[in-house]
Amino acid sequence: MENRLLILLSEEGAEAEHVAELTTYLREELLDLDVEDVSAVPGEEVPAGARAVDVTQIGSLLVTLGTSATALNQVVTVIRSWLGRCQDTRPSLRLTLDNDTLEISEATDEQITEAFDIFVQKHSTVGAQP
Repeated sequence: MENRLLILLSEEGAEAEHVAELTTYLREELLDLDVEDVSAVPGEEVPAGARAVDVTQIGSLLVTLGTSATALNQVVTVIRSWLGRCQDTRPSLRLTLDNDTLEISEATDEQITEAFDIFVQKHSTVGAQP
């Protein structure tokens, strides 16, 4: 069974284009890792003529971790680094793996590091061969 990490990126009051740009940058960095795939989560089809955009769908990525025991740690390290480079804004993140969700919003760098470390430790067997 493949383990998948769902990443939801959002920013209060942000334009859809800005969230899409941030998501694209994060996806490009994650694709350089030892993971099976990083894909955008397809949103619901917008009815013809509708102008509403679901920003949560724009900022959604699904990372297929594969069999590497270190994949989750690599992904979290990249996310932490990427988040640290978001100088002008501080997007909120929600990571979901195996019905466990970690939400990061308006946290200090130290709080983010601690939360990510706990999340990785909790799922340290993800992707490990039995």
